[in-house]
Amino acid sequence: MPLPAEYAFVGDPAALERAGLFVAEGRIVVERLLEGGRFRLHSVAVTPPAAAALKDLVGRREDVPVHVCASAELRETTGFDFHRGCLALAYRPAHVIPIDELVHGRRLLAIEGVSNPDNVGGLFRAAFAFRVDAVLLDAAAGDPLYRKAIRTSMAATLRVPFTRIADWRDALTALRDGGHRIVALTPRPDASPLEAYDPKTSRLVIAVGSEGYGLSDALMQTADVRLRIPIDPRADSLNVVVAAAIALATLR
Repeated sequence: MPLPAEYAFVGDPAALERAGLFVAEGRIVVERLLEGGRFRLHSVAVTPPAAAALKDLVGRREDVPVHVCASAELRETTGFDFHRGCLALAYRPAHVIPIDELVHGRRLLAIEGVSNPDNVGGLFRAAFAFRVDAVLLDAAAGDPLYRKAIRTSMAATLRVPFTRIADWRDALTALRDGGHRIVALTPRPDASPLEAYDPKTSRLVIAVGSEGYGLSDALMQTADVRLRIPIDPRADSLNVVVAAAIALATLR
């Protein structure tokens, strides 16, 4: 059975999105996608070795079409050489999760302007590791369902609930008015040291921004507190994923 035509979109994120799909790659990621149940699956494409490795799991998901094909066919159709021989297509959610469904989370991570998929994936990986209840993304943040973000996150983008918010400042203000404290993570020297902060509440929104521009002035004005991670002055800065992980670990 030939691969479905949609596998030709693997290298074209815009075409995949127009088709309402996203792609997951690698056995571990596909395993977690199959196990998770959050997303409806279109199909799985595997080479014979990968099919053997996933036999038990795939056998429990009789609702998912599985296409076993040679590596050459997978490479020719997708335009990529997937060394692990395992891909899955899944349907994007038809609706964005309303923020009202996420406000009950104790700890939220707000991502503003971080477009690099490796950083987006890394932030979700840290969020999952430190038990963040949900991730909020502004309009400029990268796509958590882009294949590179999914891969970098080790499928955390498929596990941690997230929503994209158009009216960013209004949403954060509403969260603050509802009892969350907005914590802005920034390298600015006038910010308070992270380790000295006692939030006196477990309801936190920890906000991180892009490495180039940091958090916007609007968010900084909305925040209840600005925190910095003290580092050696000879170092320029920390990667946003590293900084977020340190903050999430410290504030847990």
